[in-house]
Amino acid sequence: MNNQRFIIRKVAVLGAGVMGAQIAAHLVNANIETLLFELPGDEKTPNANVLKAIEKLNKQEPAPLSIKSKATFIRPANYEQHLGLLKECDLVIEAIAERMDWKRDLYAKVAPHLGEQTIFASNTSGLSINQLAEAFPETLRHRFCGVHFFNPPRYMHLVELIPCQSSDAMMLDHLEAFLVTYLGKGIVRAKDTPNFIANRIGVFSLLATMHHAKEFGFGFDVVDALTGTLIGRPKSATFRTADVVGLDTLAHVVNTMRDTLSDDPWHRYFKVPDWMQGLIDSGALGEKVKRGVYQKINGEIHVLDLATQSYRLSAGKVDEDIKQLLKFSDPVEKFIVLRTAEKQQAQFLWAVFRDLFHYCAVQLEDIADNARDLDLAVRWGFGWNQGPFEIWQAAGWKQLVEWIEQDIASVKSMSSEPLPQWVHKIAQSSTQSIHTPQGSYAPAFDQLQPRSRLPVYRRQLYPDRLIGETAEYGKTIFENDAIRMWHLDDDDQVAILSFNTKMHTIGIEVLQSVQQAILEAEKNWRALVIWQTELPFSAGANLQKATEKPKPSGHRPAPPSAFQQFLRKFMKTTQATVLKAARELDLADALMASKLAEVNHMIQQFQQTSQALRYSMIPTVAAVDGLALGGGCEFVMHCDRAVATLESYIGLVEAGVGLLPAGGGCKEFALKAARNAKDGDPFPLLKHYFQTVAMAELAKSAEQAKEFEYLRRADTIVMNRFELLHVAKAQALAMAEAGYRPPLRAREIPVAGSTGIATIQAQLVNLLEGQFISEHDYLIGKKIAQVMCGGDLTPGSLVDEDWFLELERAAFMELIATEKTQQRIEHTLKTGKPLRN
Repeated sequence: MNNQRFIIRKVAVLGAGVMGAQIAAHLVNANIETLLFELPGDEKTPNANVLKAIEKLNKQEPAPLSIKSKATFIRPANYEQHLGLLKECDLVIEAIAERMDWKRDLYAKVAPHLGEQTIFASNTSGLSINQLAEAFPETLRHRFCGVHFFNPPRYMHLVELIPCQSSDAMMLDHLEAFLVTYLGKGIVRAKDTPNFIANRIGVFSLLATMHHAKEFGFGFDVVDALTGTLIGRPKSATFRTADVVGLDTLAHVVNTMRDTLSDDPWHRYFKVPDWMQGLIDSGALGEKVKRGVYQKINGEIHVLDLATQSYRLSAGKVDEDIKQLLKFSDPVEKFIVLRTAEKQQAQFLWAVFRDLFHYCAVQLEDIADNARDLDLAVRWGFGWNQGPFEIWQAAGWKQLVEWIEQDIASVKSMSSEPLPQWVHKIAQSSTQSIHTPQGSYAPAFDQLQPRSRLPVYRRQLYPDRLIGETAEYGKTIFENDAIRMWHLDDDDQVAILSFNTKMHTIGIEVLQSVQQAILEAEKNWRALVIWQTELPFSAGANLQKATEKPKPSGHRPAPPSAFQQFLRKFMKTTQATVLKAARELDLADALMASKLAEVNHMIQQFQQTSQALRYSMIPTVAAVDGLALGGGCEFVMHCDRAVATLESYIGLVEAGVGLLPAGGGCKEFALKAARNAKDGDPFPLLKHYFQTVAMAELAKSAEQAKEFEYLRRADTIVMNRFELLHVAKAQALAMAEAGYRPPLRAREIPVAGSTGIATIQAQLVNLLEGQFISEHDYLIGKKIAQVMCGGDLTPGSLVDEDWFLELERAAFMELIATEKTQQRIEHTLKTGKPLRN
C-alpha cells in the first residue's frame, strides 16, 4: 500500500448477527457509508434477513445507534445479489459465526469481488488470523488482518488489531488511525494467539474465579457481590457477566482455549463447568433468553442454587469488615489483609488475584508486546478500573512476588509454573514498577517500551494513562478550590478552564471563578475552552451535605466508583437522573435553612455567568464528555461552540425535582423559538421546547442532544474522547482567527404571551384531570410555560433577554419556596427515587 492519504469512504460488514449489525450501527454513528450483508431471504424479499437485523437495532438496550434515524443509512445487501458492491468499499469487516470452515468458504466467495485497495478484516474473537489468511489468494493477504471489536461496539473502547504474517505495515498504521479517530476506539495490537489478549486474560479470570468459588463453596450471588465494583470491576462482576456475554458464547471461547492451548500450564482448568453446560443444554443461555445463572421472577432477581438445582432469591452479601477493607484507598494495606486474614471471603479474593497475577506474568510475552497493552486491553475490553499489572504494582510488586512464590511452593496456586525471571528483575529494581513515565515493560526486549508514535496519537494531548504515568496539565494561570485556569505551553493562545469540584459541580465559588476567568481571558488570551481533566463535564453539585449525618470516628469514606459504572446506572434509571438533577442545584445549605435570599443571589450569579460566556469578547468553547446536566447544560448552551464526544449525556433535568432551569436555559429556548419562528409566531416551536424542559428530557448521545437542541447543528461531535481537547482548541482558535466578535444582544424578542400560556395550560389541565400528572406537576409545568412564553403579555410583544432571565429567577424562587418541591428534593437525596406528591 503506497503512502498516499488513506481515506475510507465506504465500509461493508459481512454478517448481520449481534456483532455485525452493531458494528454497522457504529459505522453510521460515525457518518460512514455502510453496507450490511447477510444470507438472502426468500425470492419475494431477498433482503429480509438483513432488514430484520437492522430493525432490531432500534429495540436494543443499550442503544447501538446514536439516534434511531441512523438505521436508515445502513444499506442492506445479500450475498447473491450484491457482491459486486464490494469493489466500491475501502474496508470490508467479516463478522459471521466463529467457524473456521464457514469463514474460509465466505472468503473464497468474496475475494474475487474486492477492490484493488480494499482492506479485508475479520472480527473473529479468537480464531487464528494466519489460518484465516490462508483462505485468501496470496496476492491479497497483505491487505488482511483481524479487527476484534468488543460487545457492545458503540460503548466498548477496545479494538484489538491483529496482523497476519503478510499484513502490510503501512496498511495497519492507516487502519489504526481510522479506528482511533473516526470510530473513537482504543487500539491494542495483539499477537496471533488464541483469544488474543483481552479474552485470554478476561476469560481466564472468570474461570479462576469460578474455580475458587467452588473450592470455597460460595454461591454465585456471593461471588458477584465480592468481584464487582468493590474490586474495581463492572457491577456485573463474574456470573452476571457470563449471563450478559451469553453462556453459549462463553462456552465457545472456553472450548477454543481448551482445543488450542494444550501447552498452557493452566490447561486443565479450560473446561466448561458441568452446571454451565447443564444450563446451556436446557436453553438457559443468559440475558438474551432471560434465564441463565440469574433469572427475574415476579420482578425480583433470583439466582441458581447448585445445591437444590433451583432458583432462589439473590441475596449475596459481603462481610462488613471485608467491605470496609475493599474500600481502603491504600492497596498495599488492602492486600496485606487479604493475604493474611482468616476470613474466607478475604482468602477467596487473594486466591483470585494471586492466580490472575501469576497467569498474566507467565503469558505476557506470548500474547502482548508489553504490559501496557495487556492492561489497557483488559480495562477497555472488560471495563475494569485497573489492569492486572496496575493492581499488582499499586499493591507492592516485590511483596506480592514473594507471596505468589510461597503459594506456588505450597501448591496453593492453580499452577506450579514458576514466575518468569523478568518479574524478579522488576522486584529488584529501584522503582518496582512495570509501568513508568518512560514506558511499560516489554519482556521480549527486556526494556521499557514507550507509547506508539503514530501521528494520530498527537491528537491525544492526554491519553488514557496507567499507574506510573504522569499527567502534567500545563501551566497554571490562576487556581482556587473551585477552578483552575491554565494553558498548555508558552506559545499557546488558548486558556483552558477546569473545575476542581467533585464531579465538576457548579456552586457559587465556581460561578464567581468562571466570571474571573472570562475577564482574564479577555485581557490576555485569544480563546477560552472549558474542559475537565476527568469525566464528567458537569454532573452537578452535592445537596447531600445538608442532610447527611456526621460519620463515626474512624469511618473510612468509600472512594467514588468508576464513572463508567455510574453512567450505566444513570442511563438505566429515571431515579438516577432525578437524583443528579437535585445535586446539580448546589442549594443545599440555603434550601434546608430556608435562606431564600442566598438562593436568589446564586441564581443571579448563575445568570450573569451564563451571559458572560455568551457575550465575552473572546470565543468560548465547551468541551463536553459524559454528563452535562442542568447548569452544566446551560453552560454548554451559552458557549459560542460546543465540541462533544458522542457519549455525552446532556439535559435540562431540573423539572425532575420540582424546579425549572434558571441559569438561562429557558431563555435560550425562547430565543431559539423567536429566531426561527415562521410568520413571526414563536409558539409552534415553543411547544416542542416546552416539552423538552417540562419532561426533563435527557439526550443519550451528542447526536440526540442536537435533536433536542441542547447542542447546535454547527457544534462538533468527536468520536474519541481523548481527542476532545485537541479539537476544542482548534475550534476556538479558528473562531479567533476569523476575527471573532460576540453576537449582538437580542433586544426585541417576540413572545407567545398569554395565548401561548393558555394553550399549554389547557393541555396540562387535560393531563391533570386524566390523573397523568399531579397538582404539583401541573404547577411546575405552568411556571415553565409562563417563563418560556414571556409572561402574561399580548402575543407578539417585544422583550429583551433580561426580561426572560427575570421570569426564570422569579419562577424558580416561587417553586423552591413550595413545601412540595422541598419534599421532592429531600426525598430524592435520601432515597435516590423521585417523589410524585
